[in-house]
Amino acid sequence: MSIIRIFLVDDHQLVRDGIKALLMGAENIEIIGEASTGKEFFEKLSTVQPNLLILDISLPDTSGIEITRQITLKYPDIKVLILSMYTNEDFIINSVKAGARGYLPKNTSREELLEAIHCVNDGEEFFAASISKIMLKSYLRNAREDEPAVPQRSVALTSREIEILRLFAEGHINKEISDQLDISIRTVETHKNHIMKKLELKSTVELIKFAIKNKLIEL
Repeated sequence: MSIIRIFLVDDHQLVRDGIKALLMGAENIEIIGEASTGKEFFEKLSTVQPNLLILDISLPDTSGIEITRQITLKYPDIKVLILSMYTNEDFIINSVKAGARGYLPKNTSREELLEAIHCVNDGEEFFAASISKIMLKSYLRNAREDEPAVPQRSVALTSREIEILRLFAEGHINKEISDQLDISIRTVETHKNHIMKKLELKSTVELIKFAIKNKLIEL
């Protein structure tokens, strides 16, 4: 199992120390650097090679959204996970548009942080349940009848896949779906991967839009 090299960017030393404490002893995770500003981060980036950036939204010299945008354009191999006290709709949606692969509130648990790190590092997305619900409400509110419909795919989903797709689109995380359906988290992840491949979807945003357009969740 390869090491996940993580760089932390947050302007509060206490927060960075807290993240490091949460991740202490976690298998195959290494904190390779930290910075309190965007400028400091980009200066240090020339000497380290992180797989994953854990990033706050509010920084003294720039925003985490702008850093995410630059990372997505210039360093596409570095995946961005936002960890922020700001959980309003604009910050979340703009972070996703900039290229963030995950978004967690700062009161997240160690278990959820570790799950998010592994999901994002594996090329998937991870949004805390509260964040997913805000995203869902945003897309539901902005859905319009005159928007181009997401096309029906020629492949058929099983009843279990439809059930899991609906739960993901409603903002439930892997563990919640696992508990609700009495299946393992690994089985949930496998079903989601199959769904995304079958429907040729690349992100949670596309999955939500698909569920809305195909009336799998109520407007």
